[in-house]
Amino acid sequence: MSELTEPITGPSTQPPGSHPVAAPRLARHTFTLSDGHRIGLAVSGRGVPLVVVHGFSAEGFLYAQTLHRLVGKGFKVVAIDMAGHGGTQGLPTSGGRLGDYAELMSRATAELGIRRAVFAGHSMGGRVVAQLAASHPEQVIGAVLIDAIVGDEWDRLVNVFRVNPLLLLPLAGFLVADTASTLPMFRDPVQAAKLGRLVTPTLVGHALQPWRMIGPAVSILRSRGSKKILETLARCEVPTFVLQGDWDLVVPPPTARSAARRSNGQLVRIHRASHSWLLKDPETLPAIFGELLDGRLGLAIRQAITAAGAGSVDELESVLYDPDAAVVALTPELTYTRLAETHRASRYRWSIPA
Repeated sequence: MSELTEPITGPSTQPPGSHPVAAPRLARHTFTLSDGHRIGLAVSGRGVPLVVVHGFSAEGFLYAQTLHRLVGKGFKVVAIDMAGHGGTQGLPTSGGRLGDYAELMSRATAELGIRRAVFAGHSMGGRVVAQLAASHPEQVIGAVLIDAIVGDEWDRLVNVFRVNPLLLLPLAGFLVADTASTLPMFRDPVQAAKLGRLVTPTLVGHALQPWRMIGPAVSILRSRGSKKILETLARCEVPTFVLQGDWDLVVPPPTARSAARRSNGQLVRIHRASHSWLLKDPETLPAIFGELLDGRLGLAIRQAITAAGAGSVDELESVLYDPDAAVVALTPELTYTRLAETHRASRYRWSIPA
């Protein structure tokens, strides 16, 4: 854990007004693994690989606004669709185990030519990242778990759902309400329109192939407890960061505290934030990353780069990626397009307890 004597609080003030956005191009691709399994991904930027794993029923490109901003933090952002989501084929066994999703993500990362990366996962994607990091710590520079379905309280909920699946209905209601509130129609109609354009292809995909969500849902219900996974992260000394919205009704906030404790991770509380806060406001997650890069996450990245002997961006890419890595070839030229939107102050405040 960080040697802090008092909480660190995120910025309460931001530069007044807003300023125009110049966003890097985010390229979408389909990539076929050596066994013929097709995956969908979006990629942009240069530098340290940041593999982003989305939540249940979403897809990587849905986080495009946030991904654009993370490129500016010095990352090559690689958003890989989970099995049965977006452009990625489902698993042959219908996705009955969460471990299968983690293994596919690990294999996809390796075959894309990424040797080591920072992994960030939201919700179900957070569990996949935790499991991947516990099974393959050599691939992971740091694990960022965002409102992830890990921790003691979540494990107890899953046990209750197995006994009485009808209790899933209130949870599904919370998820629907949270998803609906993601589009801030009245508070911020411009942002609502942007999110609407991003989410439409995802909704169309679900309407055309609704059965694809059965496998992921079953895998969550059948998942084993996360205690050993989190304790493995601590034992392997994987730098872990647990981000959690205080107002999350889908994944209860206390479960993040237990996840941080068991993984020896750093807890970040996002105040007044619900489950999908990173979609509601694309500025907050990059701002939090900026603070983490000044601390434990930045230290982990510097240690990984130093251990590999890199002294520049070109050398960095030569040690963190395989020679002729497919992901480098798939990355568009780092040119910036002026967008009809602006960077604004982060909507949410956050704190990092001591």
